[in-house]
Parts: sequence; C-alpha cells; structure tokens
Amino acid sequence: MAFNEDTVQRIREFFQQKNANFYEKKMFKGICFMVDDKMCCATHIDKKTGEDFLLCRIEDEAYLKALTMPHVLPMEFTGKAAIKGYIFVTEEGHKSTKDLYHWLQLCLDFNPMAKAGKKK
Repeated sequence: MAFNEDTVQRIREFFQQKNANFYEKKMFKGICFMVDDKMCCATHIDKKTGEDFLLCRIEDEAYLKALTMPHVLPMEFTGKAAIKGYIFVTEEGHKSTKDLYHWLQLCLDFNPMAKAGKKK
C-alpha cells in the first residue's frame, strides 16, 4: 500500500467536520473512503510519478468541467479508457486545504446519487 498518511488524515478531518458516515477501505493500492457504503474518494501514490493522487468520484457535469482544469487527469490505472465520473487530482491540485476541501465537497455532494457497489 502506497499512500500519503498526511493526505489520509486531512481527508478524515474533512469527513469528520461534515459528520459524514464514512469508513476507510484498502483499495486502488491506497486508501478508499466509503460514505454511506459507497466509494466517495481515495488517495494513493502514483507508480509512474511518485505523486500523491486524490481519486474523486463526482457527478457528470462536474466531471466534464474538471477535465478542463489544471492538475486533473482522467482516471486510468492500466492504460484503459477512463471511467466517466472518476478523476485524479494531482498533488499540486489538492495541496492547499481549500483545494482539497473543494474536491472532497464535490465527492460528498455526488455521494447520495452514486450507485453502491455490489455486496459480496
């Protein structure tokens, strides 16, 4: 597991401040934050760049807008096509608390509409 513990702690603090019903799960080679039993966001260290990436699950309109912004990449793990609604925000894009909270709020706003994964 490769992730930045400082980023994980900052994400925890955001969800605690929002009184979100969340828990953490090891996923995507990092830490995934589940809100109301649905994947909300995650963080991991990118193998290629060594950079701290924030994975955000956001609604379609915000997704399209985000892809035009600096420090945002479509989600790709294996070179396959990106999954719509999922983006990576590079370290520079979530370095400040203001920027991090902006992205996390988009994730939290989308969460009630997001589909839950299949239970095993």
